[in-house]
Amino acid sequence: MRYSQDHKAQTHQRIIKEASARFRKDGIGATGLQPLMKALGLTHGGFYSHFKSKDELVEKALQEAGAQLDAHCAMLFSEEQPLEAFIDSYLSEWHYTSPHEGCPLPTMSSELGLRGQPSPTTDAVLNARLEQVQNTLGGESAADRSIVIMATLLGALVLARSVEDPELAQRILGVTRAHLKNQQD
Repeated sequence: MRYSQDHKAQTHQRIIKEASARFRKDGIGATGLQPLMKALGLTHGGFYSHFKSKDELVEKALQEAGAQLDAHCAMLFSEEQPLEAFIDSYLSEWHYTSPHEGCPLPTMSSELGLRGQPSPTTDAVLNARLEQVQNTLGGESAADRSIVIMATLLGALVLARSVEDPELAQRILGVTRAHLKNQQD
């Protein structure tokens, strides 16, 4: 049975969206193609009619996650106090508990870095955030300060997600959030 081009394009996009969520939540290495395709009601063999390799899907999934983040951040950076809104969102309970919906940098990008497979999409996602943060800051050192803010946000989120004690996780998020916001005053 042959499907229309539209059906194939929709299926292709469904695979990317599902992979994007699973890679952010479970990790790239831990996400097998067979369970991914099965969750979508598709066959493992059908994967290769959409993608040449898992690496190609990883890049497309990272691009999808980046686009989702771009849309979310566009809203945050249009608020009256954009940097504070971004910090609050990045270190929020929602982001802490929803890696499958959040920023791909603390999950997918760190795994790609550990594998020695840096991605140009990671650069694009990070540079977009750095530019948005930098635009809210004043002074000559705004570019450098934006890097420190992003590195601090990423580190706090990774640490909070990795500790067993939920009170410690909340403390990491809260203390970091307060510190970064106080630095802007």
